[in-house]
This record gives sequence, C-alpha cells and structure tokens, in this order.
Amino acid sequence: MEIIIEDLFTYETLLLCLVSLCAGFIDSIVGGGGLLQTPAMLVILPQYPIATLFGTTKIPSLTGTAFSAYRFSKRVEVDWKLLLPIAALAFGGALLGAHAITLVSGAGIKPVILVLLIAIAIYTYSRKDLGLHSQQTRTKINQLIIGLVFGFAIGFYDGMIGPGTGTFLLLAFVSLIGYDFLQATTSAKYINVATNIAAMLYFAQSGHILYQYAIPMAVFNLLGAFLGVKLALLKGNSFVRIFFLIIVGITILRFSWDVFVK
Repeated sequence: MEIIIEDLFTYETLLLCLVSLCAGFIDSIVGGGGLLQTPAMLVILPQYPIATLFGTTKIPSLTGTAFSAYRFSKRVEVDWKLLLPIAALAFGGALLGAHAITLVSGAGIKPVILVLLIAIAIYTYSRKDLGLHSQQTRTKINQLIIGLVFGFAIGFYDGMIGPGTGTFLLLAFVSLIGYDFLQATTSAKYINVATNIAAMLYFAQSGHILYQYAIPMAVFNLLGAFLGVKLALLKGNSFVRIFFLIIVGITILRFSWDVFVK
C-alpha cells in the first residue's frame, strides 16, 4: 500500500473529502451516500479506470457505515439470528459483483433500477404509516428466506455498481421484513458493512484502490456519519421517512440522467 504524501494536500483531495463528508451524513441516515461520492470520483479523477474509482470509494463508505451501524445498535435492537445469514450471503454477492464490474459495464441494468425506484417512491409516499412502526407479520423463516434473496441481490449490486445500496436495503427491511425506519436503518448498515468489506477486499487484492485519496476521504466520511446518526436518533422515524423520500427522489433524477441523457 503506497500513499503519496503530496496527494493528501491536493485540490482534488480536498474536493473529494468535502463530498465524502456530505456522503457520510446522508448515508448514515438512509443510505445513498454513494450517489454523491461515486459521481464525484468519476468527475474529479477521470484518468483512472472505473473499477479503481469504485474500489477507492469502498474504504470511506465502510468507515462511515461501520460507525453508523455501531451507534444505531446502541439504541436499536438488532435481530442477529436474522441479520448474520443475510450478511453472509450479501458478502458473497458483493464479491461476485466486484468481480463483474472488472469485466462488464453495469449500464444495462440502470433502466430497470430506475423503474424500481419510481415504484418505491410512489409506494412509500402513498403509505403514510410505512416504516413509522414495526409491522412484522411474516414468520421468522419467511423473513430469513426473503432476506437471503434480497441480501444476495443487493450485495451483488453493491459490489458491481454501488450507489444507492443503503437505500435499497433500508426499503427492503421496511417493506419486506416489516421493520420501522430506525430498525431498518440499523439492519441495513450491518448488511452494507458486509458488502463493503467484500468489495474492498476484492478491489484491494486486485490493485484497484487509490489509498492516497481513500484514507483522507474515510476520515471525513466518518465525521459526516457521526453528525447524521445524531440527527436521525434525535428526530426519529418520521424524519427518516421524509429524508428517505428525498434521497429516493434524488436517486431517480440521477439514474434518469444516466438512462436518458448520457
């Protein structure tokens, strides 16, 4: 691991750190920090391969997400019997996804994701009580089966593309498992930690991480996560629901740009 000291004080590093601060704040509440961080990497460091830029974002993402998961779990109960198997399958999915991005482009699935996001926004907005209270009606075995399916699928997406993973996980835990928003956010963080570790390990061993940018970005992502967790725990489920809808709306605009403009 080679860190070039001069690169820690460049204009590019400063911009990326500021973006990472905002990304950590957003990601700690409802996920979606990658919607800021990944495009910023592509714009500010266009000279590097996409796989390298994606790999570099995994260290700051992991740092902020791990901190958020720990802080939320101090206040929100975690069902480890459900979460650990889902995390394990999500880990495997992320490894496969990270390998896939080095071979193919993920652009083909973006129209599908865009349609899903629009449906998610309409569904969440129309269900005023969605995620405000825990509504677990499925049996534990059904929860586990459903969790394993979306854990692997979203894990694969995180390893291959990344942005919006936390948001997708949060919605899955709310709508499919029946958690409230704070329970879903906490659980989503731990799954996201697993997927980030898997992708980071793959990118690290294949030489696709720029540590001179990743490490200072991680510090600022952690600071943003600290601020975001405090706000989410202070404001509660109703605030997280509103913030979630805002981030989904921004995500829709982001994917619409990729699908219809680029």
